[in-house]
Amino acid sequence: METPLAQRRQKTGLISKRKKRAHQEAIWAYLFIAPTVIGLCIFYMFPAVASFALSFTKWNGISAAEYIGLGNIIALIQDSSFIRSIVNTTVFTIVSVPLSVIIAMCISLMLNQRIKGMVVYRTLYFLPVVTMPVAVGMVWKWLYNTEYGLVNYVLGLFGLPQPSWLFNPNIALLSVILVYVWMTVGNNVILLLAGLQGISKTYYEAAQIDGATKVNQFFHITLPLITPTLFFVFITGMISSLQVFDLIFIMIGDSNVLLEPLRTIVYGVYESGFKYSQMGIASAQAFLLFLTILFVTIIQFAFQKKWVHYDG
Repeated sequence: METPLAQRRQKTGLISKRKKRAHQEAIWAYLFIAPTVIGLCIFYMFPAVASFALSFTKWNGISAAEYIGLGNIIALIQDSSFIRSIVNTTVFTIVSVPLSVIIAMCISLMLNQRIKGMVVYRTLYFLPVVTMPVAVGMVWKWLYNTEYGLVNYVLGLFGLPQPSWLFNPNIALLSVILVYVWMTVGNNVILLLAGLQGISKTYYEAAQIDGATKVNQFFHITLPLITPTLFFVFITGMISSLQVFDLIFIMIGDSNVLLEPLRTIVYGVYESGFKYSQMGIASAQAFLLFLTILFVTIIQFAFQKKWVHYDG
């Protein structure tokens, strides 16, 4: 029979082995995540900090940076083009995000039914998501062409007006919004469909026993239980739409004619930094965009408790 001293030594040895094993596992864990962390620091964290520092300077990318304090911020507030970019970005976000979510919700409700060819339909709706924005912009630029575009050709067959989609300042932004919604609705469909399939069928069975109609089931069961997914979709959609650039740049190119109606904040960052070599102004715009996204995200998280319902 082991003495109490031997038992204590054995217990101490086991604890020491467990600590050693935990230490080794921690080392391997850090080694595995090191490439991602290093890449995140080099390509995201460091540029973000550098951009914040440059927002307080006047720098053309070649000569030494000159500290000017809040000069760039003041200049942007007084710049009508920057104000126009804020208005355009706000309109773009307010229109595109709800429209994409509503369309995705309708499609996901249909795909949640037992119909033939479900996999094919899901693939078709998701194809625009995996297509590069450059390719999407080039294709839709041709479709919107005033003279030989397919959209105006189809409208002409029915005797409908054939507008200049990208050259009419009154509808240019709406034209890009429609393409953006078409490009992003597939991702929302997949997310909302996953949320719908996560709802227990027992809720609907109990509602049917009580005589609830399909409409009542949607508003009292489906919609409340899908709100966590809707919240995620709204958050990611707003962040993405506030940063829209590539689609607009491809569809309008570097045309000064279309600059003002379609100018966005990120387009202003590109123009100031890479076209006019005003790195300080560009960094200040990027910093203000970051603050805007942060503010919008905080507001959404603050109000989520009033409309987001978690099951269980």
